[in-house]
Order: sequence, then C-alpha cells, then structure tokens
Amino acid sequence: MRQVHLALMRDDDVEGFLAQAADALRSTMRPEDIIWSVGASADLFAASARVGERMVRSTPLPQPFIELARSAALHNDRERFALLYTLLWRVRRTPNLLQIDCDPQVARAHIFAKAVRRDIHKMKAFIRFRRVLAPDGEEAFVAWFEPDHHIVSAVAPFFVKRFANMRWSILCPRGSAHWDGATLTIGDGATRSDAPSHDELEREWRVYFSSIFNPSRLKVKAMTAQMPKKYWRNLPEAPLIAPLIRDAAARSSQMVAAPPTRPSRYARRGAAPALDKSAMIEAETLAALAEEEVGCARCPLYKNATQVVPGEGPPQARVMLIGEQPGDQEDLAGRPFVGPAGKLLDIALARAGVAREICFVTNAVKHFKFEPRGKRRLHKKPDAGEIDACRWWLDRERALLRPGLIVALGATAIRGALGRSEAVSRLRGEFIELEDGAQFLATVHPSSLLRLKDESDKRQAWRGFLADLRKIASWIEKDDARIAG
Repeated sequence: MRQVHLALMRDDDVEGFLAQAADALRSTMRPEDIIWSVGASADLFAASARVGERMVRSTPLPQPFIELARSAALHNDRERFALLYTLLWRVRRTPNLLQIDCDPQVARAHIFAKAVRRDIHKMKAFIRFRRVLAPDGEEAFVAWFEPDHHIVSAVAPFFVKRFANMRWSILCPRGSAHWDGATLTIGDGATRSDAPSHDELEREWRVYFSSIFNPSRLKVKAMTAQMPKKYWRNLPEAPLIAPLIRDAAARSSQMVAAPPTRPSRYARRGAAPALDKSAMIEAETLAALAEEEVGCARCPLYKNATQVVPGEGPPQARVMLIGEQPGDQEDLAGRPFVGPAGKLLDIALARAGVAREICFVTNAVKHFKFEPRGKRRLHKKPDAGEIDACRWWLDRERALLRPGLIVALGATAIRGALGRSEAVSRLRGEFIELEDGAQFLATVHPSSLLRLKDESDKRQAWRGFLADLRKIASWIEKDDARIAG
C-alpha cells in the first residue's frame, strides 16, 4: 500500500492526532504506511485532523493510551506521533502492552511523557510576570518563558484559573498565550525582545528574596536539578544567586557558631491550659500561628526542649506532610525535617517528582521529647496524651492551610491527623477522603528506613517509600488538571 501523509494543524494538536489515529486504526493503516507531519497538506483523512471533538467515537481508543498520548504527543521529538501510533497498533494484539515497562517503545513513550510533565511543572513554577501598560492604558502583565516542549496551550488554562482577573501574556519561542480577562488566545511564537526586561517591583522583590535566603539550606546540586540554570536568566532574583551561593558557607559557619536561642516563655508559661478552643484567640495566618506556638505549654515537653518547631512551607500549599516530632537538629534549628530523616525525605521527594518547596511540612508534636544519654539527647516517642495535646496546633495549621492532600509519615502523625491510633500497615498507600474533603495518605516515617540494618530490607523499604511518595506526585498532577479545568 502506498504511504499516506496525515497532517496535524499544530505541533501541539493532540486532539487532532487522536482523531487521526482512531480513523487510521479503523482503516487498518499500518504504522509503516503513515507519514505524520505538522502543517502540511494531507491526501487522506485530512478532515479528521480538524475534528478533535469527534475523536475515538468510531474506534474507541484505550484510556491508558489516551492518557499517555496527551503528554507524550507534546514532546519535541519529531518521531513522537509515529511512535505513539505504533504503540496503538501493537496494543490491538497485546492489550496490556503499556504496562510492560521494559518494552523499548513503551519506555521511550513514557520518557517523553515524563519530560513533558516536568516541563509543565517548571513552567508553572518559574514563570515571572512583569507589569506593563497596555495600549489602552490599562495594566497588563507579560512573561517570557522557554519551554523545552510544545506545552504552551496545555499550561495556559492553569494560568487562566490562577490569574483570572489579570490581563496577561506568556511569550514563548514556539507559541504564546494571551488572556484578556474573558478569552484565551493561543498565538504564534515570540522573541525575548518582545517581552519587558524589568519592572518597578523587582527591586523590592530582590530585597525580600535576599532577606529570606537561608544559607544552611543551600544545596546547589539539588537547586540546579530542580531549577536548571536555563531558567535563571528569566528570574528577577537571578543577579543575587551567584553572590548568595558564594557567601553561603561563611554565613552558615556564623550560624553554627552562634549559640541556640531559647524562645521567650510568655502568655502560657504556667500550667498547660485546657483544650478549650473557644477560649483561644485564633491566628489568622500561619506566621501568626507560629508566633503563638512559641509560648506553648500544653504538655510538659516544652520544659526541656530548646524551642518550639512550627510547620514550614508556603501558605498556599496543597500538600501537607506531617511527621512525628522534632529531632535533635530540628530542636536546635527551630525548623522541621532538617536532620538525617529530613535529608532522606528531601532525596525521596525529589526522586518521586515532588518539590519539597511546594509542600507544608510540620509535625504532630511541636517540641522535642528526649532522654539524656551522656552528652547526647536520644529521641523518645511521644505518648498519646502529648500527641492529643498538640493536636490543637496541628488542627489550626490545617484550618489555615486547607490542604487538598494530607500525608502522615508514621503512626504518631496518623494519630495527630485523624485523632485516633491506627497501624501504618493498615492505612498505608491508600487515599482516604476526610470529612473536610481533603485526601489522606499514610506511609512510614523516613527515620524508620535509617534504622534498618539489612541491605535487602533497606532496598525494599526504600522502594516502598518511593512508591508511596509517587502517589503524591500523581495527586498533584491530577489536581493541576482539575484546576486547569
């Protein structure tokens, strides 16, 4: 049979591809007989490229294939459409083909999809709008971004939802998105010179950025892995990055040399007050709540701890990670998950595709419980009374944050989140909907992995922990799709 050209309207014409693929499959067109092209004329099935809304009605496509194609088809590889149709052709004879990860073509398609999802995440994270005046004298915002793949039309609805009341444009080399407050338009590509190079707010932003930079948390390899240098030149804070990295070691040494500060004991220094929520003045922000926590005396743990350790993370975080209690290093630093278990959690989250920076990280108990052993302070598990007493703070964090997903790391975190004791093994890895509509997911605490001695047990536990954390990434991806609409 002669070869047939199937043309798509644009590089990101996923719906057109699915419609073309469905028609070609119905007509038993073999993969080697099709030449896929973009923007070229087609001599067969040309009309179907423009009828995305009727896709798959004549020949239903497998849902796993559709989900894979919606990401992989946005990759910049010129052979992506041919690869996907070949997989579709093969799925007819091997229905479970897409579950065979060792298949070279399946693996390649998943690599494409993963790269596209990562590119979408980067675009959402690193877009920086600059204020301009539109020709009509009204305020507008323009951003320049250089994605690796054809993702502009896929990401644009996310920004429509997030900045519905703004007029904005996102300019990219392969295409641009424009929102006028009512209509989203996908247009041609642009050049960097089409976007503004600065605005009047950036000076204030750089002052703020430099003031919140914490040199003790600097991990250059992790930072460049999560935020490659290609994105730096588009960030207003970019001129500060090099000098902040250069001076980080010296600043960290000064912080380590400084003696730990003890929190002021005010307001509630006496006997622990009763858990009467109506008698408490409720903080309106997480920062205000953290200030209230400083004086907590709800249980005896405050007497020996260096300081309270409140939760940490963006106030708009959709994911809340709950640990057990601060450890020795957290108690000294006043920040959650900065010790060995925290470092392991950082690695695991990065491997699972979850940025810690977008999560709110906290503990079920806010003070360090320990027993002295010579010069060391050995961790001691908090009891039910201490967990329940501290649940007031955890509930307030949840009420202010309103996370869509709550992840409990270990049995103490489960009791703090649910108000009852449950075995980790009973709840682990399964999504549970809570009364407030949030999803709940339980897994082990990373410190449990550190205590394992046998290497095979360590590997098995690590794989299980990563599998649980990947469910967080999957939930974020689905929630992004829900927000985008």
